[in-house]
Amino acid sequence: MATSAFSPAASPSGHGADPDSAPGAGLGSGPMISGAGAPGVAGDPGSARRTRPGFGLIGPRRGRQTLPLEDMEALALPIGDDGVIIGVDEQNQPAVLGFNRPEPFDVVLVGGLWTAQVLAFRAAATGARIAVETGRPHLWTNLVQVAGGGQQCMTIFDVGRVPPQGPSVGSPVLVVRDCGMRPPRGRVSALPWQSVLTLLPYLSPVAPRLLEHAGLVGIQRVSPDEAKEIGRVMGLPQADVAALSTLPDWVTLWCTRTGRQFVTVQATDAETGLLGSPRRVD
Repeated sequence: MATSAFSPAASPSGHGADPDSAPGAGLGSGPMISGAGAPGVAGDPGSARRTRPGFGLIGPRRGRQTLPLEDMEALALPIGDDGVIIGVDEQNQPAVLGFNRPEPFDVVLVGGLWTAQVLAFRAAATGARIAVETGRPHLWTNLVQVAGGGQQCMTIFDVGRVPPQGPSVGSPVLVVRDCGMRPPRGRVSALPWQSVLTLLPYLSPVAPRLLEHAGLVGIQRVSPDEAKEIGRVMGLPQADVAALSTLPDWVTLWCTRTGRQFVTVQATDAETGLLGSPRRVD
């Protein structure tokens, strides 16, 4: 049975581990120094209690704290990476999307404004700064006022007017592009510690190019014809292509060319109160 220790071991004598073998022994060049007698210790009442230079008195030694190997799994977190919890997967386990990365990261979401706003709101909660590039600022104003609890963590910009954000490891940025079906080329692009989330309400002639160059693609309910086009570009199996036209408002298929995962968004009470119920069409 494997164990994990959390405190120093007791000595066989029961009076504490040998100070010369204790952690930190020999770290200094000075000798052990004497202190007051230790009450209750067997031996000469006036005998000196030894100390470790710079560490104070040697305290009592207690038994080892152990944990059986079979119980270690109970201590594990149910997520395997850091980032934004975007919902739960088909096994009802948290699905995590890491926006804050040391390399450029482009994400395309073919879906509704509600899902994009939930992602932005949760990304802000992780400490990221959110720059919203949109032609419909009135739909973002309430979220911007609430996000950050009064801190200026989310800012709205007109289309094509997003200035350089100066991302860094201590101040990552998520740029949300809500620019319609034909978003123009933005002034800011994905950079180290600056990810870009482009929202497309539906497919358009520019969509295949965006999907091909994205590091991750999210797809909500689309028409059967759109599903076929997305399946062709992303190499989806026929079963997933057929499912895309029947997805509920709160389900998104997140995919790359090498993997895919259906994720169900479970809105919190705060998100529902702020954004309303999940909806695919705004």
